[in-house]
Amino acid sequence: MAGHEIPEPADRKQVADPLDDLRAAEQTRHSCDPVFQHGVVVGFDGSTSSERALAYAIGMARRLGSGLIIVHVANRLPTTVWAGCEPPVFVDVPDHRTEVLGLELACADYLAEVPWILVERGGDICHELEEVGKEYSADGIVVGSTHGIVGRIFGSVAGRLARRAQRPVIVIP
Repeated sequence: MAGHEIPEPADRKQVADPLDDLRAAEQTRHSCDPVFQHGVVVGFDGSTSSERALAYAIGMARRLGSGLIIVHVANRLPTTVWAGCEPPVFVDVPDHRTEVLGLELACADYLAEVPWILVERGGDICHELEEVGKEYSADGIVVGSTHGIVGRIFGSVAGRLARRAQRPVIVIP
């Protein structure tokens, strides 16, 4: 047989997925990369306001000579949270939207000007953007504004982030 065989563990437990190790190493490599230290974090979900925020963040990263950390937060909370109830468990379902956004970004000519990475997170958008900003010691977080009734009822991401963030927040209308 060509190649080599992977030995079975003595206690017959599931062997860890090697892709998990590769993903963790890739994330660690980027967070230690000096290009991304003190970079610009931008929240991106493909909406019009997030596209405007991305355009501003690209210019900001170019002017600073730093990297761009594009964050897509997949909201994996059950609907009971939006009704004001405590979530029984977090729902961990794959978000294929991140893959689609990543392919769109990889094909975008305007991102050729700056080094960039796409980070996927799950959970509360404000918390995750701030955590990514902390991990990369970001110089700022750029987000698009929320228009409409949903932002008025639940509060906008930009408003909540601006009140609690430990670094500058730039809100793009």
